[in-house]
Amino acid sequence: MTEERLALSELLEKAGEGDFLRTVAEAVLQLLMEADVEGVIGAGRYERSGERTTWRNGHRDRVLDTRLGSLQLRIPKLRQGSYFPPFLEARKVSEKALIGVIQEAWIGGVSTRRVDELVQAMGLSGISKSQVSKLCKDIDERVHAFLDRPLAGDWPYLWLDATYLKQREGGRIVSVAAIIAVAVNTDGKREIVGLHIGPSEAETFWLGFLKSLARRGLRGVKLVISDAHEGLKAAIRRVLGATWQRCRVHWMRNALSYVAKTQQSMVAAALRQAFIQPDRAQASQTLRHVADQLRQKWPKLAAFIDDSETDVLSHLDFPEQHRTKLHSTNPLERLNKEVKRRADVVGIFPNEASIIRLIGAVLLEQNDEWQLQHRYMQVEAMAELLAPANEAEARQIASAA
Repeated sequence: MTEERLALSELLEKAGEGDFLRTVAEAVLQLLMEADVEGVIGAGRYERSGERTTWRNGHRDRVLDTRLGSLQLRIPKLRQGSYFPPFLEARKVSEKALIGVIQEAWIGGVSTRRVDELVQAMGLSGISKSQVSKLCKDIDERVHAFLDRPLAGDWPYLWLDATYLKQREGGRIVSVAAIIAVAVNTDGKREIVGLHIGPSEAETFWLGFLKSLARRGLRGVKLVISDAHEGLKAAIRRVLGATWQRCRVHWMRNALSYVAKTQQSMVAAALRQAFIQPDRAQASQTLRHVADQLRQKWPKLAAFIDDSETDVLSHLDFPEQHRTKLHSTNPLERLNKEVKRRADVVGIFPNEASIIRLIGAVLLEQNDEWQLQHRYMQVEAMAELLAPANEAEARQIASAA
């Protein structure tokens, strides 16, 4: 320890005023590596020990880019085996993806100044084309393996939500939808099951996306929760044969658009009375009563309620323990915020591949975190949900016998 303190002291004395912090960082990291490698070897430098497993074999140089500048490190090498310091582990997948997107933006014609800002925001001093090529290949393989993985078992609940991003296309900047699909399986665990890029206002778009999920094994879907995208309801019926729950948050926003701002609080309070009812029958009765009360003053609002009543109350046909997470796409809110936060750093994506690379990497990270958490939904209530299907299957088997 004394030798280490002397080494650090000497380095600090040699450091110029402008390089002080960078030199301190280099010295501290070097000392951490030396201490760490002693634990791996089982003995200190020049120390004779029965616990020694191998010997040092020089160093290899490595540059670590940080906000303090580029740190010049010397990583210890071993005669047998290898050593790599934990703090130099490969960057998180999404940070790698961001590097790839930056390079694509550079090639795609975004100003050098803008790219420099992005690089500095990540604390990097620069990156070569060969490094980016390797990073992008690694990310693309991992992201596509995640997004195209087979889906096993039943997935009773499926949430679909769109985040809108800007992309260059044919010399223009267009808005595209990144559709994220999250599902919960019969064990109560939630997973991100899909990502699709494109326009969200055509039935063919939704048909293609849902069919791709079905081909990968998505089955047993009972309820799909989403906003009222055009063509989606028909696509759900054709591909999944599931019930559709219209997002209640978006529904309320649409409903209040028919009312003057000065009276929106009153109308919202009246509409919410329907959503606190214990079952669908009472909720439907309350909502119709509210619609009739508002019909004379706001006929368009009343007509909107009449047309959408069935869809906004669909979640009430499902187990009570699950309903708080089924009535809207709010469970995806934090995920969408993280996606937007990462995407805002880029601003305008050069192409669809760069969107999939960055957003796919963010989703992969989030999905890994979810798998370490507790169940998202109560399993006992899940059994209640699946009971009718199991009984029907048993009757079918019995009749066949």
